[in-house]
Order: sequence, then C-alpha cells, then structure tokens
Amino acid sequence: MHDILKIALVQSNLVWENPEQNRINFRNTIESITDPVDLIILPEMFTSGFTMNADPVAENMTGKTIVWLQQLAQLKQAAITGSLIIKEDHKYYNRLLFVHPDGTINHYNKRHTFTLAGEHKVYESGAQHTIITYKGWKLKPLVCYDLRFPVWSRNTEDYDVLFYVANWPKIRIAAWNTLLKARAIENMSYCVGVNRVGLDGNGYEYSGHSAAYDALGERLDTIPEAKEAIDIITLEKEHLSTYRTKLGFLKDRDTFTLK
Repeated sequence: MHDILKIALVQSNLVWENPEQNRINFRNTIESITDPVDLIILPEMFTSGFTMNADPVAENMTGKTIVWLQQLAQLKQAAITGSLIIKEDHKYYNRLLFVHPDGTINHYNKRHTFTLAGEHKVYESGAQHTIITYKGWKLKPLVCYDLRFPVWSRNTEDYDVLFYVANWPKIRIAAWNTLLKARAIENMSYCVGVNRVGLDGNGYEYSGHSAAYDALGERLDTIPEAKEAIDIITLEKEHLSTYRTKLGFLKDRDTFTLK
C-alpha cells in the first residue's frame, strides 16, 4: 500500500475533432513531466473536444488512442486517465478510461449526459458505478455533468479520491468551483477536477479552474486559470484516516437506494 499518491493535473486546450493532433500535443505535454507521478489526469473528450459529431472521431476499445495511452502509461510508469468517444455495439459512449502502467484498463461511462447540449441524443448513459483500486487507493471516476448530482457521487464505497474530467464552460464556472469543494467536504475524500481551456468548435470558452481539495475542503493545487498548465499534487492517506476517525461524519451518512 502506498501512503502517498502523486497526481498530475493536465489543464489543456483541445483541437476540435482532431484526435491525431490532440494525441501529438498530449504526448509532448506528458513527456515534459519530469517529476515521478502516479497518475496523470486529462480532460473530458480529450481527443476531440465536447462534440456531438461522434462518428468521425469515435474509436473502439482497440483503437489508436487506446494503444497510445497504454504505450505512454508504460513509458511514464504512471496511470493515465481521461474520457473519449467510444463506439461499442453500434452505440456511442462518453467513456472515461483509466489505463494502468501495465496496460490494463478500467472504464466508466458518463452517467449524466448533458441534455442542454443534446448529449443524451447521441451518447448512451452509463448505468454502473466504477471504483478503481490503484496502488492501495480507492478512486471513483466521474465526468463533467455528473458533478451536479451528489447522490451519484455519494461515498458509500469508502473511496479515497473522487475525480472529475470535464469540458465545463466559463459561463458556469462558479458552479464548478463550488461543487468540487462541496463534493470533497460531504464525502470526506480528496476531490480533483480537471477542466479544459480555450475555445471549442461551437464558440464556447473554457477557463480551466482545474482544482484539488482535501477532505476538509482545503485547496491543494496552484494551477493558474485560463492557461494551459500542469500541476502536481500530493495526496496523503494519513490525512483521510486522521479526519475520518476524528470527525466521523461518514458514519452518520444516510442510506438510500438509487433508482
């Protein structure tokens, strides 16, 4: 078991509907990380931007980006995660992939498709929670719009880290800032969010605001707003065990059944 987990938050611009160029850009960015890290987090739909034009950029689970992620994870000896468009059984998914250094893959299909943008008309909604065990840590991955739904993220599995990948626009960034912090506090866990920057193909602006919070809601990162940047944060198991034991808030959580 590792008592320390080092995570690289990669806040990036995305080239609209151009997986090849995005892979080139992210490879350069990832290779520039010289400090040893355990996990590298990329934004939502990091190969394409948040597009509803799924077919031209969709891949399968043996596609170019999967192989690319496995090669980079092995090279860096770090897990890499982010979401992209996956086509499976004639359906499209906004699927978060978590690629381990040995090439094994966990995945999570975005539960809450963003109806305001018509995402529900293009992509299938996920139905399953995912808990990833990595280096003795329990990680719960979620995607963008999932952040607005606290029941879906409720810490009933005693996870250690809740993380979100996103394309969350500048116009609603106050909600992103507030909810990330709230998810950390209410779940007595670390909470990490990685958002993109720049303009997308629909003219929406993204200002980043990637962030990491501890179980008390204290900010851990120093990543700048509205700029491409990498920030490395260090999470400590002792922090979680100390405050969960001392405060005991999770013991008082409500039980419920999700329908």
